[in-house]
Amino acid sequence: MNSAELAGDLVDTALVASAIDPAAPGQDGHTHESVCLNCGTALTGAFCHQCGQAAHVHRTLGAFFHDLLHGVFHFEGRVWHTLPLLAWRPGELTRRYIEGQRARFVSPLALFLFCVFLMFAVIHQTDSKPQTLRPTVAGQVTKGLAGIDAQIAQLQAQRAAKLKAGDDTDDIDEQISALRSSEALIRTGHAPGPISATGDLGLNVFKTLIEDVKDNPELVLFKVETHAYKYSWLLIPISVPFVWLLFPFSRRFAVYDHTVFVTFSLSFMTLLAVVAMLATTAGLDWLTGLLVFVPPVHMYRQLRGAYGCSRGGALLRTFALLLFSTIALGIFAAIIVGSSTD
Repeated sequence: MNSAELAGDLVDTALVASAIDPAAPGQDGHTHESVCLNCGTALTGAFCHQCGQAAHVHRTLGAFFHDLLHGVFHFEGRVWHTLPLLAWRPGELTRRYIEGQRARFVSPLALFLFCVFLMFAVIHQTDSKPQTLRPTVAGQVTKGLAGIDAQIAQLQAQRAAKLKAGDDTDDIDEQISALRSSEALIRTGHAPGPISATGDLGLNVFKTLIEDVKDNPELVLFKVETHAYKYSWLLIPISVPFVWLLFPFSRRFAVYDHTVFVTFSLSFMTLLAVVAMLATTAGLDWLTGLLVFVPPVHMYRQLRGAYGCSRGGALLRTFALLLFSTIALGIFAAIIVGSSTD
């Protein structure tokens, strides 16, 4: 079942639930309590002034699914205040959140995690590269195993010749044993370190991997798409020091400010990637090409609004931030590719 069918089923279930359970205990689905059901404090408004719980609790199945949709997707309220500012006035959003306006907006980390979830859901729905790359990866493994088998066969021939001549074969036996251990590691999906079978003939899997990545960059994309969601949170601590370098030793801005800036920026770039993937899937390559110019404009606007930079200062920092972003993404990709070969 795809995500669209699941969403439709949830809506249908909510409608059916409202029909079969229209109200409990009151006919309108409200409890009409006079004290808070959570802490027992007398109610004087829409929310308990002691614990913050909503004064009236819905007790219908339809309300249950409404709360599910509201809690997961924030269909109401804060998300609609957050997304427009994130797109058009990101600096204002960042500054207002830092200065304490929290109830009106989705928190940066919650927004980032949701955007990452959305991006990888779209990747799996629209991108066929992981399926097409599996035969390539399998072919590389098969090629490596065939090379090991050839080395073992060569050593066994040398061993047989030594036995026939009555010579000691301990050194050849050790080489064969090392190669068989290497073969076992590859078959179980673990990359061994450098193994020297002879003085001139060695097996360096890491070197082979680097060469394969150079020849086939899609292999790197495959690994990133497969493993990046597990490490997406690392983009925040990787990026914050680079933003700090834009304002070194400044007393006006704390590390917290930079963290909020980075998290909102990453959230927008993730949503932009979602739009680009959908545009490519729809055959709108011209739109995908135009989206390349959006990140620097967004960075410029966020820098000006969040840090109060002058136009010239924001422009210079935008160029620096573009460079830093490239470095941060490179570090992130290296971590993913490295971890996927452990």
